Amino acid sequence: EDHSFSDADSAPFLPKSVVIDKVFDWQGDTQLRIPLHKTIIYELHVKGFTKLAQHIPEALRGKYAGISHEESIRYFNELGINAIELMPIHHFVADRHLVDRGLTNYWGYNTVGFFAPDARYTSSPGDQVSEFKQMVKVLHRAGIEVILDVVYNHTAEGNHMGPTLSFRGIDNFSYYRLMEDNKRYYKDYTGTGNTLNSIHPTVLRLIMDSLRYWVTEMHVDGFRFDLATVLAREFHDVDKWGSFFDVLHQDPVLSQVKLIAEPWDVGENGFHVGNFPAEWMEWNAKYRDCMREFWKGDDATLPEFAYRFTGSSDLYLDNWRTPVASINFITAHDGFTLMDLVSYNEKHNENNGDNNNDGENNNRSWNCGVEGPTDDPEINNLRKRQVRNFLTTLFLSQGVPMLVAGDESGRTQLGNNNAYCQDNEISWLDWKNKDDDLIRFTSRLIHFRRQHPAFCRNKWFQYKAIKGEGITDIEWFLPEGITMSEEHWNATVAKSLGIFLSGEKLNTKNEQGEMIIDDTFYVMFNSDQASVIFTLPDIKWSEIWFKILDTYDGFIDANCRKYKMDAGETIEVKGRSVVLLMNKKKSKK
Repeated sequence: EDHSFSDADSAPFLPKSVVIDKVFDWQGDTQLRIPLHKTIIYELHVKGFTKLAQHIPEALRGKYAGISHEESIRYFNELGINAIELMPIHHFVADRHLVDRGLTNYWGYNTVGFFAPDARYTSSPGDQVSEFKQMVKVLHRAGIEVILDVVYNHTAEGNHMGPTLSFRGIDNFSYYRLMEDNKRYYKDYTGTGNTLNSIHPTVLRLIMDSLRYWVTEMHVDGFRFDLATVLAREFHDVDKWGSFFDVLHQDPVLSQVKLIAEPWDVGENGFHVGNFPAEWMEWNAKYRDCMREFWKGDDATLPEFAYRFTGSSDLYLDNWRTPVASINFITAHDGFTLMDLVSYNEKHNENNGDNNNDGENNNRSWNCGVEGPTDDPEINNLRKRQVRNFLTTLFLSQGVPMLVAGDESGRTQLGNNNAYCQDNEISWLDWKNKDDDLIRFTSRLIHFRRQHPAFCRNKWFQYKAIKGEGITDIEWFLPEGITMSEEHWNATVAKSLGIFLSGEKLNTKNEQGEMIIDDTFYVMFNSDQASVIFTLPDIKWSEIWFKILDTYDGFIDANCRKYKMDAGETIEVKGRSVVLLMNKKKSKK
């Protein structure tokens, strides 16, 4: 077979390595090591977060320095997040098919330099390393960790028709997984054309050296691994005991930072939520899907809802893991925004130039009655309520919550659920039209979670009676105030339930070694369109309740003593809403 070959000199057009001055005054900075159960992750794109932010100096918008600007820090702190997860900042290149369409790779999942912060995000050309370090140092001072979304499963060199930028020219046979029957072609577990050969000792060393560099030299606090199952494929099947994990876990540096897996790829048998080793966290896609189905009003969702709300013990309990293994999320960069999730039944990706064939089809979304924008006030109010329902569920669930930048302000991508190539207003945060009421609601919700360890446990519920009280650390009730039975759990049309959470016996100690005791809570979920009357259960030491949150009207006040109720009283929970009650009285010692 005759293959074309060009003898043109490509040197002027290839990216070059640059030697830099490594001197930087960290002023004692180090990783924050925020405990997992106290971590609240905020996923953002460096450029998109500040590109339209008029409260940031124009020269810093869309740059690392924009993220660390005092206005950004103030926003992060007021919102309450304590970890930002940056979409890929390793230097990347745009795919040729996108360039030919007049588009570009906005998300950045197309790495070519595993040691270089992308130069496009610096406000000081030629000094992106120092600017990145300064960003990390400032964020750490503000109590905010930096987690990098990293892409070690493939490179920007694409398939056999792609460009030769680096690895292919150095040693194609070593760096990539090739087809056994014809080594001109690449195994493609990633959907991008190639797969990095992570089982080769040299390639594995490259990955580990890169990871260590970002921890030791750049002071980042952890990593989220894109398509992490690819790294676990020893030969073909995914192996959680493979060499990648062995090398990582014995490393004295890397074993001490946060490790988050995207636990799936596009290869055969590629979905592995719940199967990663101990000490790993995972994007819990089952949490995402379940909560979307519950609030859409699907039947027979209560049993799985209970698992997801309590940390997904069905996935992690028998795998030497705790609730913090679950990264809970409703949306991510990949897919609908939260506002679009309640505004569109179908994806609208025509601007991507692929005839709307790209992107996920099964979104489990519900447009509340009209596709896209509407002037109908009832539908708009329902959409805002659904957004509050999702946020409330997310931040009251056990596990580690992840919020996508802009979901707290009502950001829309106009129905585009695959905006990877939209480096424009579709993807950038619209600060001018932000929903200030939703931001305030989200901020109060996040700060409430941080103040109450009952919602961020680092150990599993025991379902055992608390000594002398006859109640467990968690109880499930019908709206009538009766404990749920097996029959009730399996009722296909049931869409409402009450959850009692005791602040006693959290099995968590403070820094002084004392057992932590929290307030007691009762959460009422109603995903039915009709209102439901709940009877407050008669539980010893929990006779007096105060309403502190209601998603129907957006009310949230952890210190409110206006809405007082007694055990046995009834309360109306409006259709598609959540009501949270708190009991301040501690149980007897």
